[in-house]
Amino acid sequence: MDKATILLVDDDKDMREALVEGLELADYHVVPFSRAEEALEHISHEFYGVLVSDIRMPKIDGFELMKAAFEIDSALPVVLITGHGDVPLAVEAMRAGAYDFKEKPFPVSGLVAVIERALEKRRLTLENRVLREELGNLSGLEERLVGKAPAMEALRSTVIALSGTDADVLILGETGSGKEVVARALHEEGQRKDGPFVALNCGALPADIIESELFGHEKGSFTGASGRRIGKLEHAHGGTVFLDEIESMPLDLQVKLLRVFETRSIERLGSNKAIPLDLRFVAASKEDLEAASNEGRFRRDLFYRLNVITLAIPPLRERLEDIPVLFHYLTRGARARYRKEIPDITREFLAELMQRDWPGNVRELRNVADRFVLGLEGQMKQQAANSGETNGASGSLAERVSAYERDVISTELVRNDGKIKPTYEALLVSRKALYEKMKKYGLGKEDHGE
Repeated sequence: MDKATILLVDDDKDMREALVEGLELADYHVVPFSRAEEALEHISHEFYGVLVSDIRMPKIDGFELMKAAFEIDSALPVVLITGHGDVPLAVEAMRAGAYDFKEKPFPVSGLVAVIERALEKRRLTLENRVLREELGNLSGLEERLVGKAPAMEALRSTVIALSGTDADVLILGETGSGKEVVARALHEEGQRKDGPFVALNCGALPADIIESELFGHEKGSFTGASGRRIGKLEHAHGGTVFLDEIESMPLDLQVKLLRVFETRSIERLGSNKAIPLDLRFVAASKEDLEAASNEGRFRRDLFYRLNVITLAIPPLRERLEDIPVLFHYLTRGARARYRKEIPDITREFLAELMQRDWPGNVRELRNVADRFVLGLEGQMKQQAANSGETNGASGSLAERVSAYERDVISTELVRNDGKIKPTYEALLVSRKALYEKMKKYGLGKEDHGE
């Protein structure tokens, strides 16, 4: 982002000039005003900076200025300067949304510390807005296969190239990488989008009924077959069949499946009549099927039949740059499911997500997004830390920093007998910031002796 701007409003010329000098020495770009209405012209939804205003001013005072600024952007950080007699008004302003206030007289260094924290919040707000706008601009395939990493761009291009064909496709990817999402994208972007999409998990179908599930059966074809049953493959006529975890399919059934691939027809159990099918097959595997076929665990002829067009989904750890926008996308889904607002997504939290290995890939990230929206992510991380799953010795950098920050806050609370005011003053943070940190790290009364 560009250099931050501080809008400084104070009708006291000496005070204004002194603050401008101090803030410029702290390397801030300061735009001073003697009247509140002049500052409003510089505020916009994209403004990167902080509004600092005295409360007692003619015509429009600081409290009214703040309310007018919030009408332009309710997330703008506003810091109020107040005299001793104006403290009740400043407290009222805090309740109305002011970021913080400084009571005269105060050192410029104290104001600088408040501005630094306010700017970090503003930076976060603007970054989140950019990500939300990016998500809002997504459409079609980009909304299904989210990400700007080169591997994702290539994947979308291949899906588009295949959209006008009926070619069978093999999708390779680790657990949780989104193989079914890609399969559905192939279906919905293709000529068969108005037909059925039938997803089958070959590893979840019981061995004793898998043949009946796939091909169907006639009445009396086996014990318990009290009537005719239409199988999944026949049901998918005119559409797409997605065979997930195809490496789990029994070898004897792979022979019959190979015949279906080649003839595009089936015979129900108990019948000799061939039923022609209009199908597209999309298979998926988390294993190297060529290696499996070399080891005799997967039929080599079926592998060659499947391996005409192969799509490889990159694991999440190889496209970490996609995590910010992908996490925002997943939290939006969680918000819709749980009807809860999305908490602020901090830069530190996103940085921590980008440092993980993600063995569960996008599915694991979605679980984190769900817990985040439900307000459970911090609690679960703390439980993991307490059980030794993450700690200062073996955790990531972000985890170690978070653990250290929690210990500092907890220690300071104990030192001050649980009193909030001396704690946030000792730590040089605002009351609001301290409460947010306490909530983040699950610091309750039992942690500070109250």
